[in-house]
Amino acid sequence: MTNTQTPPARAARPEAPPSPAPARPAARERGTRLLAALFLAPTIAGIVVFTVVPIAGSVVLSLFHWNVIDSPSYAGAANYREALGDGTVLVSFRNTLVFMVLAVALQLLVALALALAVDGRMPVWLRSVFRSAFFFPLVLSAASISVVMKYLFNQDFGVVNWLLGFAGIAPVPWLTSQNAAMATVVLVYVWQQFGFSFLLFVGGLNNIPKEIHEAAALDGATGLRKHLSVTLPLLSPTLLVASVVGIINALQVFEQPYVLTDGGPGDSTRTVVMVIYETAFEQLRFGEASAVGVLLFVLIMAVTALQFRLSRRFVHYQ
Repeated sequence: MTNTQTPPARAARPEAPPSPAPARPAARERGTRLLAALFLAPTIAGIVVFTVVPIAGSVVLSLFHWNVIDSPSYAGAANYREALGDGTVLVSFRNTLVFMVLAVALQLLVALALALAVDGRMPVWLRSVFRSAFFFPLVLSAASISVVMKYLFNQDFGVVNWLLGFAGIAPVPWLTSQNAAMATVVLVYVWQQFGFSFLLFVGGLNNIPKEIHEAAALDGATGLRKHLSVTLPLLSPTLLVASVVGIINALQVFEQPYVLTDGGPGDSTRTVVMVIYETAFEQLRFGEASAVGVLLFVLIMAVTALQFRLSRRFVHYQ
């Protein structure tokens, strides 16, 4: 009978405790947050001091009568009722809306057409020259440009009418006719402002993959058809940004009509910001001017909200 000896059982080795995951030291995390707060502080302070506080101050001031000399007196909603019943204020809102539609539509059209032209086949150095030339008017002072344009469009000795004379065209009252004055202000404004939209469109076109255009060309889409069916839908986010910025700027137009026509002839080119300036700094009615400013702020917010609402249907993201 064979004696089989069972080997002794091995003692179980104690399992090593799991190594703790490397954690960021608390001091380092606090330092990172403090550094981020320091970088954000100047921007936040600037927004609060130069945007939030003036808006809140204007809303409060719109409820008072104040001429700087005497103490403010509470007026409630009287300033708003006076503004909404003032014919000049209503005309200025109408002029501003008309200017906004004409200027933004022309600005986007010109900027998009030039961006498409520059995006075509041309040497790189020539493309850079065009980009710089189209953007250059935007860095100039609007007031200085308007002064120069006022002489160029002068009916009697302006260069524009002098050039038209060679074609046998009679002098045009660019700045003294109610119909021509608004058109002239729009042209001067668009000439200076379209450079910003132009650069946005150039960047948007560069972000469209070339393969999409090549596929569209294989399907037979060329020329205008390609731009309407392919380029514009892919460029719609950039169009939204350009239109939002353009409308906000156009609703606040001041320098061009103030320098070129002084709001005339009559009130045909008087804008809301001009009324705010005249009411506050010429008539010393700061409460009434603040009420008009609040109404303009509400209009800008309403138009911007409408744009973003409509963008859900017309803006296509890749």
